[in-house]
Amino acid sequence: MTRSLVAEGISYDLIVTVEEVLSDRPEPTGRPSRLGRLLVRCGLPLRPQPGPTTAPFSEQDARRISDRFRRATRQLLQVAPYRVVPYYPTQELSLLVALRDEEVSPGEALPYLRRYALAILAVLELMGDDE
Repeated sequence: MTRSLVAEGISYDLIVTVEEVLSDRPEPTGRPSRLGRLLVRCGLPLRPQPGPTTAPFSEQDARRISDRFRRATRQLLQVAPYRVVPYYPTQELSLLVALRDEEVSPGEALPYLRRYALAILAVLELMGDDE
């Protein structure tokens, strides 16, 4: 699919960026807690730890990814109607436009970017592959 998308001007960088947003990036863990160190010294098992949380993007990363997705949206709005054969992808493209125009606070960047990445991925899947 990548080759035919590149032929339409959709860069591989967009695919990499979508994967970056949708991947689980565990938050860096620090040293064990004081209680954890004490339990280890005494030879006792550590308490079960909650699953890893996802690290938020830095403000610069979120801005960079948002800009990349906005450029991709502009391009997809031009190309997708001609690549999606059975019907015009009205819902998918209107979702892209809504996400492009949405203003997001820094604390909500990760969920917003994930929604945006999924919307882009949905349009790319509809566009399919020529081969």
